Amino acid sequence: MPLRVTTLAERPEFASTLWEMDHTWHEFVLNDPIADLYYAVATTVYPDYVLVADDSAEPGRLAARGCMIPYVSDGDPLPDDGWDGVIRSGRLARERGRQPDAISALEITVRRDLQGKGLSAAMVAAMRDHAARLGHRELVAPVRPNRKHLEPHTPMTEYAFRTRADGLPFDDWLRVHVRAGGKIVKVAPRSMVVPGTLAEWRGWTGLPFDRTGAVEVPGALTPVHCDTTHDHAVYIEPNVWVTHPLT
Repeated sequence: MPLRVTTLAERPEFASTLWEMDHTWHEFVLNDPIADLYYAVATTVYPDYVLVADDSAEPGRLAARGCMIPYVSDGDPLPDDGWDGVIRSGRLARERGRQPDAISALEITVRRDLQGKGLSAAMVAAMRDHAARLGHRELVAPVRPNRKHLEPHTPMTEYAFRTRADGLPFDDWLRVHVRAGGKIVKVAPRSMVVPGTLAEWRGWTGLPFDRTGAVEVPGALTPVHCDTTHDHAVYIEPNVWVTHPLT
C-alpha cells in the first residue's frame, strides 16, 4: 500500500491521536516505568524523532508510527539495559545539556487491521532514511523478536541467532531488520524491566499470580518472577541489539 511517511513535526495534527491507534501491544508492556521519560513528552520534545504514516486511501488516518530517540553512547552504543537504557540516556542528555552522539529506534507500531501488509519493513526503511538525514552514520535498535513469546524458556542468546535454511533469521521481525541492512550484534539481557504489585499484574494479565515462582504470561518473552511473600512480580525482558549502518 502507498504510504506517506513524515515526522510528527511536519504533521502535528497527528499528535492528539498518536497513542490512540488500535494496536496489539500487551498491557504489561505499556507499564515499564522508564517509558514515561520519553512517551509523556514525545509529541512536544521529540516530534522530529517520531514518524507518522498514512496512506492515500485513508489520508489523515494514522496507519503506523515509529519512535526514535537521540542519546549519548558514552563509548557503549549497545548497553545491556537496551530499551530502558537509551531512553534514560536520552532524557538525561536533554536535562544536562549534553549533545547526543547516537540514535536508537524505540518502536514501530502498525495499526491492527493493516498488519501483514509490509508496513513494518517500510517503516524500518523510513527510520533509516530519517536517521541518515539527521546526520547519523548508524541507527541502532533494541529489537523485540515477535515470535519469542512462543518460547519463553528458550534463552535469548540462543533464539536471537537462530537462522532458517537460507541463512536469514528465524524470527520474522529480526528478519525484517536484516533484510533492510541491519546486523544482529548481541542480546540486551535487561532491556525492559516492569515491576508491579501482584494486584497490578493481575489487572494487566488476568492471571491469578498466587504462587511464588516463574509465571508464563501471554506475550511475555520470558517468564515473570512472582514473589507472593513480598507482594510483587518483576518482568525482565531481553531484546536483541541490531545495528543499521547508514550511507
